[in-house]
Amino acid sequence: MIGNPKWFTRRKYGGWGLRPKTWQGWVYLIIMLGPFIIFQSLPFWDEELRTYVTIGWLAFMLLDVMHIMVLLKRDEREFKIEAVSERNAAWTMMLILVAGIMFQTIKSGMNKDLSNIDWFLVAALFGGMIAKTISNVILDKRAM
Repeated sequence: MIGNPKWFTRRKYGGWGLRPKTWQGWVYLIIMLGPFIIFQSLPFWDEELRTYVTIGWLAFMLLDVMHIMVLLKRDEREFKIEAVSERNAAWTMMLILVAGIMFQTIKSGMNKDLSNIDWFLVAALFGGMIAKTISNVILDKRAM
């Protein structure tokens, strides 16, 4: 792809993703985001074209960033730190999602109207549960 893993480092604090480590990483960001911002700010294109360009540009950037993240070098200690951090983040998000769904369910039950439940949140929880189950089955078979 376009980006070089040597230009970036993993974001350790404040989220997921990458942050530039060298001046080349900053130039990469400017080159990747600059034309997109200019395209979006000019009024010459209709909404349909804007939507297609936005989806295409974001898909390309996401693939490139994922490629860079896969190639980033990390030692064993960084793998362990990231694993614990990801686990803690996942548990926190799960607890907040469960609390939100419980609130929506109770509120909907009191109003006798299930349309207040956000089914995407429910799907996110079940999707996480399925991913964890599949991961456990595969990792148990590998005898890690």
